[in-house]
Amino acid sequence: MADTDPLSGPATIDDVAREAGVSTATVSRALRNHPYVADATRDRVLAAVDRLNYVANPNASRLASGITRTIGLLAPVLTSWYTGELVAGVEEVCSEHGYDLLIGSADPEARERLFHTDARFHQRIDGAILVDVMCGEVGARQLAELDTPVVVLGEHLAAVASASIDNVKGGRMAAEHLLELGHRRIAVIKGGAHLEVERISGLPTVPDQRMQGFCDALAEAGITLRSADTRDGDFTIRGGRVATNALLSLAHPPTAVFCLSDEMAFGALQTIRERGLVAGRDVSVIGFDDHTVAESVGLTTIRQRVREIGRLGARTLLGVLAGGANPGHHPVDLTLVVRSTTGTPA
Repeated sequence: MADTDPLSGPATIDDVAREAGVSTATVSRALRNHPYVADATRDRVLAAVDRLNYVANPNASRLASGITRTIGLLAPVLTSWYTGELVAGVEEVCSEHGYDLLIGSADPEARERLFHTDARFHQRIDGAILVDVMCGEVGARQLAELDTPVVVLGEHLAAVASASIDNVKGGRMAAEHLLELGHRRIAVIKGGAHLEVERISGLPTVPDQRMQGFCDALAEAGITLRSADTRDGDFTIRGGRVATNALLSLAHPPTAVFCLSDEMAFGALQTIRERGLVAGRDVSVIGFDDHTVAESVGLTTIRQRVREIGRLGARTLLGVLAGGANPGHHPVDLTLVVRSTTGTPA
């Protein structure tokens, strides 16, 4: 099947891929002896190289070596503080090791390109970091079969490398803190109605997990959240303001509010202040994240080390790219940080 027409020029990596019946990304990885390529596939690629007398083009050395020195990162929401901090951590490690970072939104189209091996997408990156995509073990097994190594942040997986906090535990920690202070009329400002990417798999989303832990702890204390005590804050400051205003307008307003993100908690604090109330005395507020502004406003919160999670994800992926095996799952600890916005009921 082999010999190329001398008039058509020297063989290219695309010619080798067609001859071997694989993608160009697989050719690249086979030529640099990447561990993700099966021995039979590598032998087929090398045989095609011999038949076609393929020689890497020195002007396209990055493609020929299979190394773009670029990491891809996909996240559902790119404008949040959380994503910004996580990207900063990834970028720090990439920069230290001479890698560029390609950032994209994990919309359904991008997700399909990743799972179904769009050659143009995969040829642009050496590896990918997925943030809060919620692919589950079925999706993780699909990812493990790709030529492009993947690390998933925000989910506990076995088939691919992953790192995450325990969101259920975080929700429980928030509830237990409020219960220990003596609160019984408790409300929640949640978010994530717009995170349709996470809902594609049918798996619990991050907000769902935090709500589960929170409600489980309340149930054990004999407390059931009424629908009126749960509002959506869209993970924004404005959303937190609107939701808190609605909660404090109830006939029996809550004495404590759990916000599933610090940004919503900032909005809650603003509404409390505008009503002439004092957070921690009249209404307690607890957030989730430990945003860089949280300390300056005295916000009690569940701390997750977001930037360190990004660094961990990048270091893990670079380790896999260097030839390491799947390192499994990396759990990341949470910490309750008590400040002035929580106190005993008035």
